[in-house]
Amino acid sequence: MRTRVLRLLRRPWTAAVAAVALVVSVLVAMPASGAAAAACRVDYTVDAWAGGYTARVRVTNLGPSVSDWRLTWTYAGDQQVTSAWNATVTQTGASVVAVDAGWNGALSTGGTAEFGVQGAWRSADPVPDDFALNGASCGGDGGTPPATPSPTTTPPTTPSPTTTPPTTPPATTAPPSAECGDAVICSGFEDQADPEPSGDWRATAPDCQGTGAVAVDPAVAHGGGSSLRVDGRAGYCNHAFVTHAADLSSVGPVMYVRMWVRHTTALPVSHVTFVSMPDSAQGGRALRVGGQNGALQWNRESDDATLPAQSPAGVALSRPLPTDGWQCLRFAVDTSAGHLDTWLGDEQVPGLHADGVPTQDVDQQWLARAAAPRPTALRLGWESYATGDDTLWFDDVAVGSAPIGC
Repeated sequence: MRTRVLRLLRRPWTAAVAAVALVVSVLVAMPASGAAAAACRVDYTVDAWAGGYTARVRVTNLGPSVSDWRLTWTYAGDQQVTSAWNATVTQTGASVVAVDAGWNGALSTGGTAEFGVQGAWRSADPVPDDFALNGASCGGDGGTPPATPSPTTTPPTTPSPTTTPPTTPPATTAPPSAECGDAVICSGFEDQADPEPSGDWRATAPDCQGTGAVAVDPAVAHGGGSSLRVDGRAGYCNHAFVTHAADLSSVGPVMYVRMWVRHTTALPVSHVTFVSMPDSAQGGRALRVGGQNGALQWNRESDDATLPAQSPAGVALSRPLPTDGWQCLRFAVDTSAGHLDTWLGDEQVPGLHADGVPTQDVDQQWLARAAAPRPTALRLGWESYATGDDTLWFDDVAVGSAPIGC
């Protein structure tokens, strides 16, 4: 048996567009007598508008107790998850996997967990109906929600949870602060009095030096009065970077990096790098963040492995780095398990996520190397391997052992 309740909420008109929010509550429950018992019940409440949506997902375990959970579903439209909270959510094609956040992993029989996702869509956003908990189906018979609600339809009563979530989630699940805290690196380049980088920052060309250049720019800044400007030039021997003096070899076990980046030219088809971190797990060769095929990517210098895979499907799971405006770029490097996470603003980029579980078109090549990365230093700049001039600015850079927000 499944009950859906649909109601339309009209949001205020703006000068640009009138967004209509669609709130759908879907209950996937125990089938009628004679059918196989469902493993779970899912309440999926979605608030949709033109081009975007958020969904609150409540899963109730109807089977034996579990110590961790994995909820899967398939989108029938072109929805794309862009971020999540209280769960780690990844998407490959139309298939979505949500894994508990650790603190909410244990579910007794009748116990519940709740998490949320935010995403985008273009042509269609039907409600999914094939939920499965740890591989066991929650039931559901397909179909499409009615276009208009029945006047006598009453929203389903939300069952009282039998498992009480913690009143204060661990720090790793709370929105991170934009403050540096006790970060090892916390720099807005305000201590730079001259165009030539000085103090903890120094200009460097890791392999070879050409016409690329770095300088402190007092005319452009994200915060304060200065930033670092990089005039990046195409061609392999035009490396231009600054490196920070801090030794990062003991930061962690998860190293969190936050920076604001501004640039003028879209990422090219060919490979470029603008963040380079010497990696002791690669014998000092670099763990690199840059672009290829117009989208952000990770690259491992020792074997040239990329994340995501440079297939059309893999590249589509990454994101371009928007031009002519400051962008908050954050990433986390797990130096014990080898996992990676990347955010552009508050969006977790699905193609730039590696959790050790092979994902088609994302990390097949990346997982070929077993050793977890151990970055020892931070370099910011520009390195091109073919075509690709660009002018970049970096500001409000932070590296530490705790999450750092935008």
